[in-house]
Formats: sequence, structure tokens, C-alpha cells
Amino acid sequence: MPTTPRQQLIIRILGSHPNIQISEIKQRLTQEVSIPTLNRDLKELVSQGLLTKSGEGRNTTYRITSAYQLLNEHIGDSYFDKDIDEREGNKRFEPDILSLLETNNIFSENELKYLGELHAMFLEKIATISPTLLQKETERLSIELSWKSSQIEGNTYSLLETELLLSQKLMAKDKDKSEATMLLNHKMAIDYLYDHRITLTPLKVRDIEDIHSLLIQNLGVSKNLRKRPVGITGTTYTPPDNEFQIREYLERACEVINNKDSVFEKALLAILLISLIQPFEDGNKRTGRITSNGILIENGYCALSYRGVQPLDYKKAMILFYEQNNVSAFKKLFIDQYAFAVRNYF
Repeated sequence: MPTTPRQQLIIRILGSHPNIQISEIKQRLTQEVSIPTLNRDLKELVSQGLLTKSGEGRNTTYRITSAYQLLNEHIGDSYFDKDIDEREGNKRFEPDILSLLETNNIFSENELKYLGELHAMFLEKIATISPTLLQKETERLSIELSWKSSQIEGNTYSLLETELLLSQKLMAKDKDKSEATMLLNHKMAIDYLYDHRITLTPLKVRDIEDIHSLLIQNLGVSKNLRKRPVGITGTTYTPPDNEFQIREYLERACEVINNKDSVFEKALLAILLISLIQPFEDGNKRTGRITSNGILIENGYCALSYRGVQPLDYKKAMILFYEQNNVSAFKKLFIDQYAFAVRNYF
């Protein structure tokens, strides 16, 4: 890890501005520093395996190594200060991310310990409540997950309107029928997972396709893996567009997920990789969220409702993964929402 505040600042600068020269780094530092001193800092960061160096002389540039970039916590909202076309992020899918995720632990030991304590709290809670209350709380979580997951996709139903729709089939006035359909499909897919009508261990492409089929039912979306390019609003990143590569990458993603020991890591990678590959014409992020929750549910863990998440924060965290292959922001969101779910349900 960077050992001095200046080195930490260098890492933050390179997190938002990859492949820049030493003169540009110097300009962005908040304190005056000589070129020889800055060279020593950069040399030490390279020797630690945190930075890579390219070119020679005045053309030398630096960037954060892929392994460190994956978990780099120094990329924040400042990354979005630049307009979408000015950000220096990935423009296309990089297959190496799959091997990188497979060979690196996503959660630290302290993070896994914290999540394990939350899981123990969840098990204690569900062991001490009545079956009736357990069912009621499961229903509440499912409704709130259906609402928030749909809201992230632009659905305008309020939580109260969603509750009336899902519990009493009462559609909100002046709302498009497709919005109600999206919510009803969410609830159906979640019920399938709680009823174990879809099993996800080990995770297979067919399982992901089945969940997607439930989520896009009656919405005019193809159920098959897509055969044409798609764009993602808010980013210049474009997912793979060859249908054979899409299947290959999705199968490889399932392999990476299945090879992980931690259920939390499996669940986090499911949501990230399905969203990154975008295997379907529409409904990809929904499919990622529900597949991720299905892994948690099947293994006896608490599902995430994402009720405490602002859609903009969710989208920013996902864009950082698309453009920078950085999981830090979304990992924090995941941990916070697992804690929220354990403490607010059951």
C-alpha cells in the first residue's frame, strides 16, 4: 500500500487520470514537490507493484496496475467531474477481467469477518421468530426489492403503489402498464427463488436465462442471448457484441463465480459480471440483481432489497466497474446493503 500521504495522492490522481506523465502528476499535486522527489515516489510505487511504467524519457507515463486498480479505494465522485466522452476508461469488454477476478480475493479478511457477523445475526433472528412472521418479513423484503430494483431502471411507481400492486393487484393510475408488468415480474422471479424453483449452485448460463425470462415476460424483450450491439446510458463502455463471444464470456463468468468459496463473493460477482457482459437486449442489471440474491437465498443468507440505495449512487458504482474495472465502490454498496437488510428485516 502507498506509505505516505503524497503517494496516496498520486494513486488517487492516477485513478482518475490513467496514463499521464510525471509533469501532469506534479501539476495535480496539492503541495509543491521536486521532480527528483516525485521520481523516487513513482519508482517506489512501481517496485511495490502498484504502478506500471510505459515509455521512456519525457514520454514516460504511469498507470495503476490491474490488480491494484481492481480494489483501489481512491476513485470517488471526482472521477465523474469529467464529461462522459472525456473520461479515460475502458471502451470495450476486456476478457482479462475474468482471470483477474478469479485470482484475487474481492473481500478483505476484515470485510468477510464483518459480513460473517451480520450473517450470524440474520440466522439468530430467523431462528427466533414465528413461521408467520418469517413469511411476512420475507414478503416485505421481496416487495421492497421489486420496487427498488425497478426504480433503478427508471420505474416511477412509489413503494406504496408497489405494495398495492403486488399484494392486491391494484395498478396505479396514470402509470404505464409496462411499469406494473416490470414490478410483477420481479416479484414472480423472487418467489421462484424462495420456492427453489430455480437453483443456482453451481451457476449455469441456463439459470441466468431462466431468471431473465421471468423478469422480461410480456415486456416485448427477446428471451435469448442478444445478437446485436447494445449501448449503456451514461458510459462509453460497450459490451461484447458477438453472440458466440457473449455465451463464451457468460460461461466463463459462471466458472469464476462457481470457483469462489465465499457466498458473498459469488453473489457480488454475479451482479457485476452479468451487468458487465450485458448478455441480453434488455433487463441485464435486473437479472444480475436477482441472480445475485438467488445465490444468497439458496445458501441461507439474507437477500438485499437495496432499499437504502440512491439510483444515481448505484449507477456510478457500476460505471466505475465498467470503465475502470474497479469493484471498490460497488463492494461498499453491497456490504452496506447487506448490513441494512439484516438490521431492517426479520
